[in-house]
Amino acid sequence: MTARVDTDTPAEGRREEGFVRRLCYAAALLSPAVAAVLATSHAEAAAKRPVEVRGALDAALRTEIVQAVAPFSGALASRLEARRRATEAGEAAMAVLRSEGYYDAIVEPDIGDGDQPVAFITITEGPRTTLVAPVIAWQGAPPDAASQTIAEAAMKLKAGQAGRAADVIAAEGRVVGALEQHGYADAAAAPREVVVDHADHSMAPTFRIAAGSLVRLGGIRMASKGRTNARWATKLASWKVGEVYTPAVVALLERRLRDTGVYDQVTAALAPANEAVNGLRPVVVSLADRPKGTLEFGASYATSEGVGVDGSWILYNRFGQADTITNTLQVANIESRLETDVAFPDWRRIDQKLALRAAVYADSTPGYDDWGFRGGGDVTYPIAKTTFLTYGLSFDANDANEKESANFIALNHQRKLATFGGLAAVAIDNSNDPLDPTSGWRADARLEPKAALGDGSIVYLKVQGQLSGYLPLDASASTVLAARLKLGAILGGSIPLVPAPDRFYSGGGGSVRGYAYQAVGPRYADNTPEGGLSLFEGSLELRQRLTQQWGLAAFVDTGAAGTTVTPDFSHPDIGVGAGVRYNAGFGPIRLDIATPLYRRRGDSPIQLYISIGQSF
Repeated sequence: MTARVDTDTPAEGRREEGFVRRLCYAAALLSPAVAAVLATSHAEAAAKRPVEVRGALDAALRTEIVQAVAPFSGALASRLEARRRATEAGEAAMAVLRSEGYYDAIVEPDIGDGDQPVAFITITEGPRTTLVAPVIAWQGAPPDAASQTIAEAAMKLKAGQAGRAADVIAAEGRVVGALEQHGYADAAAAPREVVVDHADHSMAPTFRIAAGSLVRLGGIRMASKGRTNARWATKLASWKVGEVYTPAVVALLERRLRDTGVYDQVTAALAPANEAVNGLRPVVVSLADRPKGTLEFGASYATSEGVGVDGSWILYNRFGQADTITNTLQVANIESRLETDVAFPDWRRIDQKLALRAAVYADSTPGYDDWGFRGGGDVTYPIAKTTFLTYGLSFDANDANEKESANFIALNHQRKLATFGGLAAVAIDNSNDPLDPTSGWRADARLEPKAALGDGSIVYLKVQGQLSGYLPLDASASTVLAARLKLGAILGGSIPLVPAPDRFYSGGGGSVRGYAYQAVGPRYADNTPEGGLSLFEGSLELRQRLTQQWGLAAFVDTGAAGTTVTPDFSHPDIGVGAGVRYNAGFGPIRLDIATPLYRRRGDSPIQLYISIGQSF
């Protein structure tokens, strides 16, 4: 409180006036924590000797006062030093008492006997001052009637409650905040007046508030835009020109720009009043681009899949729409590719993402070899807070070396196809972490109609879905039970007409651990994986965190790829194993060792997998 009027007897008023000069009202109304900080300049580095706090006090109040006078403890060289220490502690204690509404408290600093006496303060807290009805005195033109009602309700001060300075100061802040939320962007508080009546121990606060004028929003003004297209940025605004200002809509624009990930710094703020245009205030946006490009590298290893290395060159905001261009080169034993992906956030509508991609690739898998070109694009947008819908188109021209069974003999079959595909997918993520979930669940489903033209033309529909769940078994989520179920089917196709790269395969680090890549499911006579028209996979994993960095896991995976459209649950392959997890900060690094329970010809007894992130 910056002003105060006392209504008491003249003699009491004179005593109070002298006391005010010694203690300083402004400091008395600061919170105990601030008073303690101010007092730290008097603290000494010598061994501590506390100033004693005496008197019958409320336990919580005593704790606050003890904390406030603690900085005045220290070695006492003389009685004069002790008396100074007691006086300073008394002033700090009075600040606490007044901040808590004890305006009639008595604090008596004193010292004990001897050359190095004990410094102490004796406190009589007296009656606590209580609030009477607070008042808002509008400075200048008042706001509209509805806003006045909202501002008065925002004070949340009730007659009869303790006259705490912190409550009064907080009430003033809430009034200004409420006005800002309802369009009065320039609302401000002038010095308040607080009248303390010692006769009836009451406090009457009067808030002097200047509401200013109701602010209506104009458009966006780019103060600094770098490579960004100003017209695109303007489309991110969630308000219409002329709409009443609220801080939330400006903050939302700033968040949308920041979430694109292509800026080092983003600010969005209401322009000053003197920059209004036709009575409308623009929002000033300043953007600082991040470096034009970055390089990223990665690697993976599995006993069945070999070594893989990849590097990405990522370019930012080259089209001026917060876009990201990712150029990736991957070289691996099984899958190699050179790919370019272009992503446009907030494409044509807020929170809608357009992704375009093109790649040349060469695969050498146990089930087939192929090379070719693929391209396509898809659009993703949220239909609920954690639910996303994706639809898109794709094209794939490839030359594949497949196998075909004839008279119980597996024959090589060279096949050239041009495949056109569509995509409709939905994904729900209610888990708490993308790389290391400990609670919640995830679900996704995909429909992919495809038409393959060339050597063995065929039209078919590929359907698949997966559900994962995470259950913490203790309050700290150090023990988590994770489960996964995946199902798939290809409708309208048959083997060998369905292209080998598009069939269902299982086995490996992301499906059934313990088995080699593509080793789960039917095989040709030469032990080559045939692939299936249906898929079933399930996993159960117990994850135990040992320390902040280290953890263990034990798991059972099962799965089957079948030659019929209906998934076959009767004879699944099962793998069991254990793993170590190391938390690298951005997510866990995973090392798993697994073994198959049902080994067939060619199956290794042990498989090792190293990757980033949990298996599901």
